[in-house]
Amino acid sequence: MTSETQRESMDFDVVIVGAGPAGLAAAIRLKQRAASAGQEISVVVVEKGSEVGAHILSGAVIDPSGLDALLPEWREDPERPLSTPVTDDHFYFLWRKGGTRLPNRLMPPLMSNHGNFIGSLGNLARYLAAQAEALGVDVYPGFAATEVLYDTQGAVCGIATGDMGIGRDGQPRDDYAPGMELRARYTLFAEGARGSLSKQLLARYGLDAGISPQKFGLGIKELWQVSPEHFRPGLVQHSFGWPLDRQTGGGSFLYHFDDHLVSVGFVLHLDYKNPTLSPYDEFQRFKTHPLIRDTFSGARRLAYGARALTEGGWQSVPKLAFPGGALIGCAAGFMNVPRIKGSHNAVHSGMQAADAAFEALAAGRGHDILETYSNGWRDSAIGRDLKPVRNVKPLWSRFGTPLGIGLGGLDMWCQTWTGKSPFGTLAHRRPDHACLQPLAAVRPITYPKYDGVLTFDKLSSVFLSSTSHAENQPSHLKLKNPDIPIASNLPRYGEPARLYCPAGVYEVVNDPPATPDAAAASPAPRFVINAQNCVHCKTCDIKDPAQNITWTPPEGGGGPNYPNM
Repeated sequence: MTSETQRESMDFDVVIVGAGPAGLAAAIRLKQRAASAGQEISVVVVEKGSEVGAHILSGAVIDPSGLDALLPEWREDPERPLSTPVTDDHFYFLWRKGGTRLPNRLMPPLMSNHGNFIGSLGNLARYLAAQAEALGVDVYPGFAATEVLYDTQGAVCGIATGDMGIGRDGQPRDDYAPGMELRARYTLFAEGARGSLSKQLLARYGLDAGISPQKFGLGIKELWQVSPEHFRPGLVQHSFGWPLDRQTGGGSFLYHFDDHLVSVGFVLHLDYKNPTLSPYDEFQRFKTHPLIRDTFSGARRLAYGARALTEGGWQSVPKLAFPGGALIGCAAGFMNVPRIKGSHNAVHSGMQAADAAFEALAAGRGHDILETYSNGWRDSAIGRDLKPVRNVKPLWSRFGTPLGIGLGGLDMWCQTWTGKSPFGTLAHRRPDHACLQPLAAVRPITYPKYDGVLTFDKLSSVFLSSTSHAENQPSHLKLKNPDIPIASNLPRYGEPARLYCPAGVYEVVNDPPATPDAAAASPAPRFVINAQNCVHCKTCDIKDPAQNITWTPPEGGGGPNYPNM
């Protein structure tokens, strides 16, 4: 935006950033409370995706407890987004050529998936958006919130959407349109894991002071339509072990639902140590396991995507409220790691924040701290979900997969029987970016070639994500120091961005000599950012060992366009 440009401004009671389950649940709850009280409040939701659900990615086996609380009649709705109940629940430990199924009776009761539903979280978001709009919520997809607005007292007073039509050189193009200021008495941030504005708010208000470092995982998923003989509607299958070594945390899933659809996915904990590890290639390799590959015989791959997950849990949840706003959903870190579920807590958090905001508005307040939300979550359904599993992730990180999983299971059983943990509450020791070891300390991993039938290269997968960005715009992936990738990360770690990115965004290329006289010289390596491939997973913002890469929103509407994901 040029200095002469004036942005238009609109005023609302509540602005919500992000049209995922948390943001839409908050919007619905606000309107429900207002209708019950005979009051009128204005609520707007902005979403950076081209449509609601375009950037939503999850497994997903969905615990319906949040949806039941928000919309009690949803099960009777002919347009309901979830129609496949879980009918069978399998857990496997895999090794290279085989595996063993773990008896369900060994699993703590909270790990059971019976009573849950398999479906598309993107479709659930689309359903919630329709419910919100029917209640009078303004939902604006295609508008990326790029700036937090503050009043003279330092309180959040809204957001600004990004300018449209900025060229690669930073100058306005012919189609330039300035962003808008959306001002509110309260602003709720539902950006998901590692949101760009949430990250700024954590730093500005010190919301994460005194807590364990937040931990993250990378979830990679494909959607397949399988042959009838390989389809088992309602089957949920989780596994851990191969292809990961015993010191690298992660797991995998297959979910059968709807019209012969199977979601297959892989979650890798981003505290892994080996810089030559490629999460994408571990996922592709997983599909070749003898217990997995037959599912995809004669099948057709429909979609691909990737997304970071918040995994810190109970001990990593920051202070949720600050003057004028609050964090909700995965922006707050409410995912349950062993259950691989967070949408139910996202809905609950949206409702709880909405209740606090509505009561504050009814009392004539604004731009203050919603203390009842920030202080109340640990005694709510969210806290009851997260507290019993709080030690699973740190035990896994400290002791590796077999022993860590066993100790985590024991801890959950102890809390089921006695309400207490023998470990107390374990802290997370280090942020994920600090966990990489140098090349000299690891054994390099070599991955097999893709066969084009079951395993695929990154670019063909990105094509299935329907990712699109305006070509003539500044890169939304910012380097604090452009010299670090080649001068530091390459010799020490082999520049791990080439491998941890699941979309082929980052490359190291060797330029030929500039002149014939220099032919004998070694090619000069150069760091290349293919920002147009970015699926907005934000792994680079999390895992870069120098914390040199900052993910920022591109023009609104850019990024993946996930169908049924």
